[in-house]
Amino acid sequence: MTISEKKFVTVSYELYVGEKDEKPELMEKTSKENPLKFIFGTGMMLEKFEENLKGLKAGDKFDFEIKPEEAYGEYEDENIIKLDKSIFEVDGELDSEVLFEGNVVPMMDNAGNRLSGTVVSITDNQVEMDFNHPLAGETLHFTGEVLEVRDATEEEIAAFTQPGCGGGCSQDDCGECSCGCN
Repeated sequence: MTISEKKFVTVSYELYVGEKDEKPELMEKTSKENPLKFIFGTGMMLEKFEENLKGLKAGDKFDFEIKPEEAYGEYEDENIIKLDKSIFEVDGELDSEVLFEGNVVPMMDNAGNRLSGTVVSITDNQVEMDFNHPLAGETLHFTGEVLEVRDATEEEIAAFTQPGCGGGCSQDDCGECSCGCN
């Protein structure tokens, strides 16, 4: 069976960032014991990621790159914003367990859209936040193996495509999966 629409797919992979001629950095690694599971064609994965897997079958190996413009876009300086420190206060106090440099903070824009920002710096009056995706501007290099391809059940399709958690999640604890919901 080959990877196509509505197939349940399991892969193990290593994700490197950076150009091949430079020394790429290992960003993420899954294993046969803890693989990535998704339903092909449901919008859970990057379009170019799926495009590179389409037609493969269990046992096939893969090795491909995705350029920034086909992944998470270019890094944009205008996505770094200074916000008034008071918006991070709860009952007049800053939560130092949440607000520290390097931490990713879930936020909401004026239109009610959920987004995550990384705390760049904190001053007396402002918090500088970076709203670029952590992999913006990066070339993604995936190497791995297709472990399983099978028809997805109706229950799996429903679980993977229902709202919340980035369109679904294959793990019991969503914070532990690679579905893009954390």
